[in-house]
Amino acid sequence: MPYAHITGWGKCIPPTSISNDEISKIVDTTDEWITSRTGIKSRRVSHVSTAELATVAAKHAIACAGIDAKDIDLVILATCTPSTMVANTASLVQKNIGAVGAAAMDTNAACSGFLYALQAATAQIQAGMIKKAVVIAAERMTWYVNWSRRDSAVLFGDGAGAVVLEAADTPAGLLATKTGCDSTDRDILHIENFGSDLNKYQPIGPSNLLFEGREIFKRAVKGMSEACDDVLAQANLSLDDINVLVPHQANLRIIQAIQHRLKVPDEKVMVNIGQYGNTSAATIAIALCEAVEQGLIKPHSNIMSAAFGAGLTWAASYIKWGERVTPISVSDAQLPPCDKTGLELVAPAVKACKEAEPT
Repeated sequence: MPYAHITGWGKCIPPTSISNDEISKIVDTTDEWITSRTGIKSRRVSHVSTAELATVAAKHAIACAGIDAKDIDLVILATCTPSTMVANTASLVQKNIGAVGAAAMDTNAACSGFLYALQAATAQIQAGMIKKAVVIAAERMTWYVNWSRRDSAVLFGDGAGAVVLEAADTPAGLLATKTGCDSTDRDILHIENFGSDLNKYQPIGPSNLLFEGREIFKRAVKGMSEACDDVLAQANLSLDDINVLVPHQANLRIIQAIQHRLKVPDEKVMVNIGQYGNTSAATIAIALCEAVEQGLIKPHSNIMSAAFGAGLTWAASYIKWGERVTPISVSDAQLPPCDKTGLELVAPAVKACKEAEPT
């Protein structure tokens, strides 16, 4: 059975941000309130579509792997903020990167999406169906935000990350994984006013991203920790064998609770939520790239990753890194310039959300 090595990695970070002090001009909050409860100091706001974010991240990953996009067999895009529903957004990314003829599909498991997609692509390589895949996680979460609601307005940001998988004979890549969903309580984290269940012939108004924070905190820590235990058992590893923990970046308190429960020291944990906020499926993909760039991931590192998202989906994965931690080549792909500040980008949405609020 072949393995699916990670041979390329790349990210796309929008150039424009909104700091906590700036967001306090939109909703009743302060930097101290946000930082103490979430660990977030700033979040990025995209001036382009999800497809464009995904395209740039994929091009960087492909260059890093040193392969020709025409040789890619599969493009998977993990997202809950697709540019278009029909046709799927992955097909546009496939076109943009030049992966001629490759299968293309979107997958939506919310914040768990990247690990779900990584599992799906790895399984196809292991089954011998394909040899090369690009797995992308891209989100434009600020598109969903109701800027009149403090609890969600401060949390989310935009961005994308990607990896290239290639078939190989030696053990590396995704070696153990556990995914699942506790759908009995899916209503504690959901978005209203979106999807084919709504009556499109009535005024729709801003989408509302609703969640029960305390309940999600408890379930996220429990679900992600137990999934990690399951994966360690599958791989016949102990916590001491793990070199790096790359958790979903939703809330610093959740990360610290999982870290404490798994007894992982600070120097082994990748944390970047402070500058990006929660980018849903993209958080782990971006964090994985930055863990390599910062030298946290070294050749042959044992990596544990875990996520929890709307659905309520959850996932944990054990990834064995390969030999290489430097790019074979570098892409010049980048987003077009943005001539607006973060506050200017969201100003029309803020105005619409405020006007839609009951008086």
